Amino acid sequence: MHIRSVWAGEVVPWLFSCVGRRATRLAVLTVAAASLACVQVARADWSAPWTAKVVYASWYGCEFARRPTASGDRFDPDGLTGAHRTLPLGTRLRVTNLSNGRSVLVTINDRGPFVGRRELDLSYGAARQLGMVRTGIARVMMEPILS
Repeated sequence: MHIRSVWAGEVVPWLFSCVGRRATRLAVLTVAAASLACVQVARADWSAPWTAKVVYASWYGCEFARRPTASGDRFDPDGLTGAHRTLPLGTRLRVTNLSNGRSVLVTINDRGPFVGRRELDLSYGAARQLGMVRTGIARVMMEPILS
């Protein structure tokens, strides 16, 4: 008897011979529906509302130009994008530099930063609008934009 994992999305060959194709399809659909239910519960946690958070942000630029980001887009240093470790890709944020009051709207399209206490990596274009290119790191307030 040859058995393979159903969770890996593969077919269990002996099930075809024992109970027929209709039961097999039902079993596979049941497993798929259970998996989707788990995914929907996890995504509900991601969209938990929060108002604002003060974090340290840094920026990255030309050395990553045209490389693919976690979302699949090509990185544009002049774009208004950012990277965060846990926020869902596509999340829109208003980022405000607390030292000068400048703000910019960015879209999370990548993962990072993976250095120290920083929670947000901004593209060069966003950092330029916030006035933090020279310092490299700034305390910012990030607020979600609900659309």
